[in-house]
Amino acid sequence: MSTIELKEKLIGTILHTENTELLEEVFRLLELESDEIKTIKLTQQQKRAIIAGQKEIENGHFLTNEQTDKEIDEWLKE
Repeated sequence: MSTIELKEKLIGTILHTENTELLEEVFRLLELESDEIKTIKLTQQQKRAIIAGQKEIENGHFLTNEQTDKEIDEWLKE
């Protein structure tokens, strides 16, 4: 089903339902998506930190998930 077909089907279902709880839940879900779209403005310091982190990764300076889990387990034993 294409995006357009899905939208049309949803609109039709919404128009014909009398279920207030369902409509409220659909509205809540759509609000969540619109909240996620908001642009986050980063400071120059934050941008520099991200770039530095990306360079660290490119240079192989990172831990794998397994390595991190092992370190955390060791810290928790102390």
